Amino acid sequence: MDKREREKFSSRLGFLLISAGCAIGLGNVWRFPYITGRYGGGAFVLLYLLFLVILGLPVMVMELAVGRGSGQSIARSFHVLEPKGSRWHWYCWFGIAGNYLLMMFYTVIAGWLLLYCGKTALGHFQGLDADGVAAEFGELMTKPGLMTGFMALVVALGMAVCLQGLRNGVERVTKVMMVCLLAIMAVLAVRSLTLEGGGEGLRFYLQPNLHNLMYDADGRWVLGEAVYAAMGQAFFTLSLGIGSIAVFGSYIDRAHTLAGEALRIGVLDTFVAFMAGLIIFPACFAFGVSPGQGPALIFVTLPNIFNAMPLGRVWGALFFIFLSFAALSTVIAVFENIISFAMDMWGWNRPKAVAVNTAALFLLSLPCVLGFNLWSEFQPLGPGTNVSDLEDFLISDNLLPLGSVIYLLFCTARRGWGWENFLQEANAGQGIKFPKTVRFYVTWILPVIVLFIFVMGYWNKFGA
Repeated sequence: MDKREREKFSSRLGFLLISAGCAIGLGNVWRFPYITGRYGGGAFVLLYLLFLVILGLPVMVMELAVGRGSGQSIARSFHVLEPKGSRWHWYCWFGIAGNYLLMMFYTVIAGWLLLYCGKTALGHFQGLDADGVAAEFGELMTKPGLMTGFMALVVALGMAVCLQGLRNGVERVTKVMMVCLLAIMAVLAVRSLTLEGGGEGLRFYLQPNLHNLMYDADGRWVLGEAVYAAMGQAFFTLSLGIGSIAVFGSYIDRAHTLAGEALRIGVLDTFVAFMAGLIIFPACFAFGVSPGQGPALIFVTLPNIFNAMPLGRVWGALFFIFLSFAALSTVIAVFENIISFAMDMWGWNRPKAVAVNTAALFLLSLPCVLGFNLWSEFQPLGPGTNVSDLEDFLISDNLLPLGSVIYLLFCTARRGWGWENFLQEANAGQGIKFPKTVRFYVTWILPVIVLFIFVMGYWNKFGA
């Protein structure tokens, strides 16, 4: 596609909401509140915000700069900007592989959420205790046909939006979903905060507790774990390193500096995670349950909580609608990057790219579906793991951190795009400038920190 003919966002708000929608995901809902409560509440939030600024935002600015500077998705961005004869463009294949890997299990989870919207609204969980809800969820896992159907629905919905184009489809629909998501979160937070006993959960969540930041309930020193958890959350929450953010940089003009845009995206992403804590912690404490249960919190514990609430069907349905919007915003954003890759790399038109990738993503997502039932004996990362765990490990613990290092080196190395070219692109327009004084930090220190996160991911997975 000719760069001069490339679609552009109709508004700055559209760019910010879609980019934030790509970053906002299910990890914001159950991981951020849990680790925040585990490591000192408000004290951990402050630590997380520090790492968000010094780790996540610089990489986001660089990814946006590569996208805007080239006017291309990850398919061609390195080709356009790299020095002649270099091989930076080889990374495009690993980057797009990360997008496919992410969607191979994300579409399945999003399908569960759509199913739970219907089940909650129709009262299927009424009269069930926690064991009953757990049995309902377990039965869901044993039905590959049902899971495949809802995964296919997610793929179809996401691709149908992308088929309408950037402005008429992706931007228009995502704007509505994000506004509705924020509105539903506000309503749910008010309801949760007014529950009897919810105030205790609010204090646990927000009151800084330096002792909990340094020691766990058994008196074990956990400050190092807390620092690593804050670094990991700040880094991974923005979905950096696989070009899923860069593509939106290719759709914007140079009216505003990229540091300011990255900061706004980070604030919106953090706001959603923070609001999720306001919903979950008061509700969990009001009903005496632990919020640190990962996926079980969403699909087992919270339905049981809503079941015990007055008008629980309404609140539960709203909650799963909110979760569905969070998941679908990510799905649509990543689908757009996948489609843009095909259009930029091979010159396909949008309908062809959508048709081919609809079939491809349906087929590629089937192993995740089958990993919960027919292929459940396949445990690639050890006992208790499945196909989705392998896919998540490949993207979260490998391609995201290593891809971020690629972007860091590409934007700072003399044999890459180079510091001056990056800085000129990042600071074009009005707004917050990317500081020249951090050159040494982003060239030498930040890549080492990201590689440390990469190594620790392997240590936590296999070294313990």
